[in-house]
Amino acid sequence: MFRKILLILTVFILVPVSAFAADYVRARHILVKSQEQAVQIKKAIDDGGSFGYYAKNYSICPSGQSGGNLGYFQRGQMVKPFEDAAFSLPAGKVSEPVKTDFGWHLIIVDDRK
Repeated sequence: MFRKILLILTVFILVPVSAFAADYVRARHILVKSQEQAVQIKKAIDDGGSFGYYAKNYSICPSGQSGGNLGYFQRGQMVKPFEDAAFSLPAGKVSEPVKTDFGWHLIIVDDRK
């Protein structure tokens, strides 16, 4: 028993936390021009609305037509605020509005690998 505990502690001390992080996430997003619109859409989704519906009907990004699907991506492929939000989200939870040079995003992570 002591050896198992020692092994677990050694792994957590020697292996960086980043080694346990996902290398890729599969995410969808909704891009709008204003923070106010992003807040309204997030509230509607939190109240039971479909993320895909809002992506198709309100997103100004071409990906909106496919429900906001961005597929899998890894760190370094997206602008930093978007990447930071996507990689910190638990799967299935809609982000708070995220500001980038493109506008305001709502992000949902569907999978990690």
